[in-house]
Amino acid sequence: MYQDVIMAGFGGQGVLLAGKLLAYAGMHEGKHVTWFPSYGAEIRGGTANCTVIISSNEIGSPVVQTPSAILIFNDASYKKFERMVKPGGLLFLNTSLVKEKSLRTDITLIDIRANDIAEKLGDIRIANMVMLGAFLRQTGIVVIKSVLAALEKVIPAGRHSLIALNEQALKCGAEIST
Repeated sequence: MYQDVIMAGFGGQGVLLAGKLLAYAGMHEGKHVTWFPSYGAEIRGGTANCTVIISSNEIGSPVVQTPSAILIFNDASYKKFERMVKPGGLLFLNTSLVKEKSLRTDITLIDIRANDIAEKLGDIRIANMVMLGAFLRQTGIVVIKSVLAALEKVIPAGRHSLIALNEQALKCGAEIST
């Protein structure tokens, strides 16, 4: 088993958090993982992306040139990363913000109105969890329960009250991507 993914957006969208949670969930399940973040100097509002690899075998390098999946949170990331998805791969688009349509016919497109769903749930900041839920449903690389266990470790104790909302967002993302 091997899954590589790039998540890309702008700082403040929770792209790096989603990637870190995925990596922690993989570790929770006893898998080999890498999490390789990259962000602009300005952080909030600047570019942010990360690469996550989860595998049943040791991972030789955290660098991925042509990932099998990409989660794209905004237009600028779409322009930069859409062409990188390997043929047969998955492209998850936050169509609340990404208005362009991919013309590629060699990949599977999954449109998720993540920001709209997050707003309906009461907090725009959980759009990242909506996207992650859709990714988990399509790939099955880890279970949502493992991501929730990771949330308890990654989120500071004073913010554990947000775990239930994050769980709801993960489940919504998983439901709409079927």
